[in-house]
Amino acid sequence: MSSIHFFEKGQGKPVILIHGFCEISEMWRDFADKLSSDFRVICPDLPGCGKSPLTLTHTSLEEVAILLEDWMEEENIQDPIVIGHSLGGYVTLALLELMGSKLKAIGLFHSTAFADDEEKKGLRDRTVIFLKKHGVDTFVTSFVPPLIPEHKRDDFQAEIAVAIAQAKQSTLEGLITYTKAMRDRKDRFEVLRNFTGSKLIIAGTLDGAVKIDASRKHKLAVSEYHELDGVGHLGMIEQKDACIEILREFCGNFTKG
Repeated sequence: MSSIHFFEKGQGKPVILIHGFCEISEMWRDFADKLSSDFRVICPDLPGCGKSPLTLTHTSLEEVAILLEDWMEEENIQDPIVIGHSLGGYVTLALLELMGSKLKAIGLFHSTAFADDEEKKGLRDRTVIFLKKHGVDTFVTSFVPPLIPEHKRDDFQAEIAVAIAQAKQSTLEGLITYTKAMRDRKDRFEVLRNFTGSKLIIAGTLDGAVKIDASRKHKLAVSEYHELDGVGHLGMIEQKDACIEILREFCGNFTKG
């Protein structure tokens, strides 16, 4: 039996929503509620996050993808649309490389097919050091708020508090493991470009984690590209309704397939 914890809602075409770093499946609750009228929406906790234990001694994105493929088989999830936020997008691309045409379509939500550059790798290394020294609570309390542009944080105080509380459900081992996995992930731009299914990107012009210039370089490799003006790394919070409708329309292309 798979150790992947998840929740699902609705019936129809399966849509898997994969959370990002310092996040859990519950972040997608409102999306699942709204989209479940049209789709079977399935939201897993990645291993080491939320209620899914970290069962591997060395966790690469490739290993996570294998676990998720096994989980999909157990849960009879066939030809899914897979959409991932940030780290979840990196996992989605690893799944795409592993499963290919077994995925109906994919979406990258504030994510990228490019590998980390040297500057970003250095930041990951410093993150590991900080986590080991200060622990989960201190890290996530400082990590989460800057994901939303500074001038908008007062407007989203309640949502930021919820995001911090959810991030605190991460394990220290899980956060360190995924920081290293993100640092060491390979470039999958060609994997994205060569996929013949539909491909979606949602980007934020003020995203500090995935720079808009990098996102724009994906335009010719995807079938749908949406740019959220004035949005940081958490479009699902900053422009929730608009993002839900983008996903509904994208996924709706396959309801008869």
